[in-house]
Amino acid sequence: MSRSRPLALALAAGIFAAPVISGASARAQTPAPSQPSAAPAPQSMAPQPQQSTMAPVSAPSAVPQPMMTGVPYTPAPQITPGTPTAPSGSTTPGAHAMPGAAGAQGSGGAGLPPPPQVVMPPVPSIAPGFSSPINAVPNGELVGVQQEPFVGLTLQDAIAMALQRNTDLAVAQSNRSIANYQIVAAEGAYDVRFQLVPSYSHSVTPAVSSFQAGPNGGPVTQDTAGATAGVRGLTQTGGQYSVGVTGTRITSNSTINSYNPFYETALQLSLTQPLARGAAIDQQRLQVRLARTNAVIQNDVALTQASNTVVQVSNAYYDLVAAWRNVAIQEEGLRNAQAQAASNARLAARGAVAPTDIVEANTQVNVFQDNVFSALQNVQHLQTQIKSLILANPGDPVWFANLVPTTAVAIVPQEPSLDALVTSAIANRPEVAQLRAQRENAYTNVAYARDQLRPQIDVGVGYTSNGFAGNPLNPAANPIFGLFAQQITAINQLVARSNAANPGAPPITPITVNFGSLPPYQTGKLGQSFQNLLDNRFPSYSAQLTIQVPLGNRTAKADYAIAQEQARQVSLQETAVLQRIRSEAVNAIQGLREAQYRVIAARAAREAAQRVLLGEQRRFQAGTSTTFLVLQRQLDVANQEGRELQAQTDLDKAIVELSRVSGGIFAQNNIDTTALGGTTLNAASPTQSVLPPTSTATPPPVTRRPL
Repeated sequence: MSRSRPLALALAAGIFAAPVISGASARAQTPAPSQPSAAPAPQSMAPQPQQSTMAPVSAPSAVPQPMMTGVPYTPAPQITPGTPTAPSGSTTPGAHAMPGAAGAQGSGGAGLPPPPQVVMPPVPSIAPGFSSPINAVPNGELVGVQQEPFVGLTLQDAIAMALQRNTDLAVAQSNRSIANYQIVAAEGAYDVRFQLVPSYSHSVTPAVSSFQAGPNGGPVTQDTAGATAGVRGLTQTGGQYSVGVTGTRITSNSTINSYNPFYETALQLSLTQPLARGAAIDQQRLQVRLARTNAVIQNDVALTQASNTVVQVSNAYYDLVAAWRNVAIQEEGLRNAQAQAASNARLAARGAVAPTDIVEANTQVNVFQDNVFSALQNVQHLQTQIKSLILANPGDPVWFANLVPTTAVAIVPQEPSLDALVTSAIANRPEVAQLRAQRENAYTNVAYARDQLRPQIDVGVGYTSNGFAGNPLNPAANPIFGLFAQQITAINQLVARSNAANPGAPPITPITVNFGSLPPYQTGKLGQSFQNLLDNRFPSYSAQLTIQVPLGNRTAKADYAIAQEQARQVSLQETAVLQRIRSEAVNAIQGLREAQYRVIAARAAREAAQRVLLGEQRRFQAGTSTTFLVLQRQLDVANQEGRELQAQTDLDKAIVELSRVSGGIFAQNNIDTTALGGTTLNAASPTQSVLPPTSTATPPPVTRRPL
């Protein structure tokens, strides 16, 4: 007993180490390849012959080093076969007793484990007697497409169509345009504003005194007509300026006026400049700076979305490649199962095999038929996914095309170093550029909030040049002058009497009536008034200093603290992005390395399974094997072909992910990102909806089978 136990262990170790795949471990269904998305470049293709073996074009030729990226390599510990790994009687987490072990070994043997305890919760009776309805086998056509001819689609065409037609990218491109328009809108605060105000007024006022009355003591009638024109605006240093010109013609019958009509003109200049708050930055300059950095952010957002779209299209494309190949694998398995079923039928007719072998072979046929339909469903799903990524019009003829990928598998690039990949990602990834723009925004907000803590000190200067001209009136018509003339006449009469009564005395000189004359440059019309304005005959100057100091200034202090916290959040986001980039770089390199190893291992397993199936079929023909073993070998071949197909698809995706992580996905695919979604965006109308008219149609009824 002591000599046979090591021999048994050695044999067991040799069995477990052998590359032959046990038929008992074969799976009944081939794993469906992952799903991708791509775009079509319509070109008619004849259906390709289905092949059962798949030899990837770019499968790696050398086994990659089994090391984890970014982690020092440590060899796995060696465990001697037969060495106990847990104390006797302990329970290893996740371990389960083999069914039937207790029956085979007994429950009372010394040192043997007890039978497992079984718990069976109560189960209610649901739809007793239920069975699936028996319907006719449906056809294998894909829904919503023309089955033939097949339409070829290259990966480059799919990416190009997505970048031009994808609706999400069209929205991102529209956001780019909006951000640029917002810059123009913010800079519009410095536009010069011109204002023209023509005016006219007519008024009649009652005579309130002899001096404020019209002719013969009647009401005063006045007509005023004129215009005011001016420009105003803001300076790049936070100041405000204004320039205005006014011209007015006034006609009045007031007896106190010396001119009728007369013309008033004025030229006004003013400038206000902040010296403290608002000198370095103000609200207008803040909005301009934020608009410019927001345009950079929107551009980086569009690039990030474009990068993700390229990845989605590429992954969907490679998944569609795998899906069509999986259909071929399952159909090849179906043909082999049919051939085996026909062979069993012939042998059973001669009495060479039992009728149950026919049932087993027919069951295998049904299994592969189910796999074929499942594979076709995956093809339909992936075609729809690709079309959703590369098309924008539901009526596009490409929706009805049966797409077939025509681009070979991706070429495996040289594995980059971790530091080089991280450096490339930091230099080229749009997410990093977006964070730089957000940092610039944070700096701008902090600068503005800090400026608001300063007191307001504004200096203002003004200058006005007035002009005047008119039609002079006779001073005698003025009631004041008329009153003075009467008084002077009475005085002169008294003087004459005094001189006559005193002839020997020196005579008194009478008063001469002289009301003087008006300046000649004031006589004229509107042109003379403007001439007086330009001659600066009637100027006025002003200057002022405004000082405002808010007591407490709690609002500005709180805004400054908020801006600092927002800047601190940007720093945290930068740290998170750098950490994510390094994590993605590690995963990308590790994924590329492991995908290459899986392709090599899966290819070897597929080749071994094919050799085992060939040998099993020969033994069956010689009468030394069974139908069960042949069918299991067929399943093994299909499963290993599916594993190899999935490994190649994962390798293609790993190459795409490495390109995305490095930030070179646009350069490597020769992509122009200046007009993302241009075709769809140009076709969109701002005034017309593409939705169909409102319909009152009711959905079709759904019939349910009674339980």
